[in-house]
Amino acid sequence: MKAILTVIGKDNVGIIAGVSNELSELEINILDVSQTIMDGYFTMMMMLDLSTTTKAFDEVKEQLAKKGTDLQVKVSIQREEIFNSMHKL
Repeated sequence: MKAILTVIGKDNVGIIAGVSNELSELEINILDVSQTIMDGYFTMMMMLDLSTTTKAFDEVKEQLAKKGTDLQVKVSIQREEIFNSMHKL
């Protein structure tokens, strides 16, 4: 299964490393990533492959949200099909 991860918040040191390390611990592969800093705010979007994780999607979502709290950013994850449905014209 693929999923879309978004990270938004005030820029600070270690956001990319923190999120990437958490994904590695969950055995989730990063397929694509785009990130930028706009006027001091960090934004990142990742396409993920969850096919090798042993955790349920809700556990992954909860663990990533907790990591976001630790990093002082908002981390959200959605299944790819939900994301695509929400953004179709």
